[in-house]
Amino acid sequence: MNLKVANIGMKFGMSHVEGAMNWGAEIAAICDSDEENLRFAGERYNIPKEKWVSDYREIAENPEIDAVTVAVPDQLHKQISCEMLRAGKHVLCEKPLALAREDVKEIIKAADGSGKKFMVGQICRVTPSFEMAKEIVASGRIGDLYFIESEYAHDYMTFLGGWRADPLRHGVIGGGCHAVDLIRWIAGDPAEVFAYGTHRLLPMVSYDDATIAIMKFDENTAGKVFVSTGCKRDYTMRTVIYGTKGTLICDNTSPEMKLFEVDEKGVAKEPEIIPVRVNSHNAGREFEVFADAIVYDKPIEADAREGAKTVEVCLSIIESSKTGVPVRPDYDF
Repeated sequence: MNLKVANIGMKFGMSHVEGAMNWGAEIAAICDSDEENLRFAGERYNIPKEKWVSDYREIAENPEIDAVTVAVPDQLHKQISCEMLRAGKHVLCEKPLALAREDVKEIIKAADGSGKKFMVGQICRVTPSFEMAKEIVASGRIGDLYFIESEYAHDYMTFLGGWRADPLRHGVIGGGCHAVDLIRWIAGDPAEVFAYGTHRLLPMVSYDDATIAIMKFDENTAGKVFVSTGCKRDYTMRTVIYGTKGTLICDNTSPEMKLFEVDEKGVAKEPEIIPVRVNSHNAGREFEVFADAIVYDKPIEADAREGAKTVEVCLSIIESSKTGVPVRPDYDF
């Protein structure tokens, strides 16, 4: 199949252009309302000017375009994704799916009614270290999961502003959705969350710049997510997975992970150091999953409902941090 793809948003979306080109798709259009962003991407990838589009509606109206990637500010995800689905396009939308529960419900409705493939760009699901971690957990090597923790530590100080400073784009949902989605992917949906927040590092925003959330999955499994968008350190999504027979320590920026297993007496042995390829934003693999689902009619794991569940957990964390009471996420969409 000669897949014709349009890419909307030429800041974050350039990685989608590369992913589509590497897969072998035809770039039918690139789109950005900022002429400089559009020119930079067009020249970088040698895309003819006649394929440069400043109004995304032109893409919706073009019947030759099969699929669209949406990498615009989070506040526009619902509007553009729904318009593309209703126009009969397959859609890969960047994370988070949207910022409000009513918006994710509208996207689900549009996706269900379109008959097209819809994928949320939850990049941790195609990050090499996390893919390997999920395989190790599924293999039973560390026994039954009883605790999992992940963090989204990323200093926004140098690029915070505009749409990122929107009160609706709380750090937990804007960036922390990565860590939330990761532990959901490995451990399942938390039944209850409780959170605390602090605000000491980013005075230019109205929301907490550090949040710690405790999660209960079932009576024997718990979790934790730490989100800091003002931390003074290098970017990381350090993740530790604790099982009854071992422990796995990994992140998205290190070339190795550490696996502890027990001996016949149940005592931890020296850790196994496992080499892993570093690719913290594996857009090539992400587009490959999306394109293969279209061409070979495969199901998409990170579909609209999965994206919505991650948003719901994030919103529950934010609510708990404001009210000081536990919150049970509502997964009924």
